Amino acid sequence: MLKWLAGIILGFIGLIAIVGAIGYFALKRDDIPYPTLAAKYESAASRYVDLPGNVRLHYRDQGAIDPAAPTLLLIHGFSASLHTWEPWVARLGDTYRIVSLDLPGHGLTSAPAGYQASIEAYSDLIETFARAQNLSRFIIAGSSMGGNAAWRYALAHPERVESLILVGASGWEDTRYSDSEPTVFKLLRSPAGPLLMQLDNTRFIRQGLEASFYDPAFVDDAMVTRYAELARAPGHRDILLQMSTGRRVYATPEMLAPLAAMPVLVLQGDTDRLVPAEHGRNFANAISSSTLVMYENVGHIPHEEIADRSAADVRAFIDTTRVQANMASVN
Repeated sequence: MLKWLAGIILGFIGLIAIVGAIGYFALKRDDIPYPTLAAKYESAASRYVDLPGNVRLHYRDQGAIDPAAPTLLLIHGFSASLHTWEPWVARLGDTYRIVSLDLPGHGLTSAPAGYQASIEAYSDLIETFARAQNLSRFIIAGSSMGGNAAWRYALAHPERVESLILVGASGWEDTRYSDSEPTVFKLLRSPAGPLLMQLDNTRFIRQGLEASFYDPAFVDDAMVTRYAELARAPGHRDILLQMSTGRRVYATPEMLAPLAAMPVLVLQGDTDRLVPAEHGRNFANAISSSTLVMYENVGHIPHEEIADRSAADVRAFIDTTRVQANMASVN
């Protein structure tokens, strides 16, 4: 009787294992080759540059062709790509030269197997790219994780930074209850993260994107597909997992104090579910030279959700700070 019962239990466990294996292979998604992704997501403005460490970086150099035009360097956030900045390119390109790039693990930028991703590595890569493109001095703007890389870059290379723009920038320790975090980020940090990264995560990607906007109607099928497909570029899932689970070095007022030597604009949505609005206030309080713009009923991506208003605020900030800098140089 016991042998019979044990046989049934083992058979049931085996059946569960088979069903689980079938489910895994049904949901498993292979990498998408770069040429396939490039054919879909490149634009006429797409360019590539080979950087040290076998990084082939995808970027766009758009907007004003006047050599005297201010240069605006844009750094996207986690799991995003340079596509997120196109609303600003359309609204600011008449006046400014706009350079946007894909960080390793994102968009159409390729990195070698074993690439060690971190905020510090991204900051170093921005400097390598700036040197390769002869960008001697520029305005740098970063969204979310890209904002973290941008303010770290400004600390490391203040001689290159004309001004700094932080858009829902990360970097402060998040002390909120974990229930406020989108499911996709919890899953990435769980022990099952490496396995889940190989599966079809379209549903979780949609949930994460909808949480990024005050009005989830901004999220359409094309946006979800772009995020999901670009995440399947060779090597991207490993890097995204690194950035989700890697060591954090959090901002402090003392760390940020040197940024008071440059003009800083902080743009923050008051209903941001990914980076709390309080973090925007933290940046503003820690950087005495900063200007804080808190948007009512706006989420994590104001450069897309309220493109007209946020671009206008950027234009006013750049124009004002350049006039002030010119007056100071005359005096």
